Amino acid sequence: MSELTGRGVAAITIGAFGVIIAVNAVLAVVAVDSFSGTVVENSYIASQSFNEELSAQRALGWQVSPRVEDGYLHLDFATADGRPALLANLLVTVGRPGTNAEDMILPMEETAEGYASTVRLPAGGWRAEIEAEAEDGTRFRQSRSLYVRAD
Repeated sequence: MSELTGRGVAAITIGAFGVIIAVNAVLAVVAVDSFSGTVVENSYIASQSFNEELSAQRALGWQVSPRVEDGYLHLDFATADGRPALLANLLVTVGRPGTNAEDMILPMEETAEGYASTVRLPAGGWRAEIEAEAEDGTRFRQSRSLYVRAD
């Protein structure tokens, strides 16, 4: 076995840091390719009306109860006194957590209990962005995590 010299230590150090930098670069590229990180186009503009929109949404007193049955998403909207909420509009966008590759607008239809998707979601974890509008134009927005069990 040969003697460890300064050149050997330098080579080991450079090699170790080179591996670390290469792995970090690969992980960064994969992360950016799988999720852009964009939630809103301009966070400053979105923040200007946030408090007013939140107060108006809280004043509605709506509660949404999501559930998944046989892969179909069901949403039950209720007012503060427990009656079904009357919606003027409903938009549900679903996607996988941490990526926007499978994002889609989920078609919903009105049912006796609330609303149900007309498209079955594949098994696994999902996030649902729920946007509804009251008859007076007040917006209701909520994000919920879901899990669809495999059959």
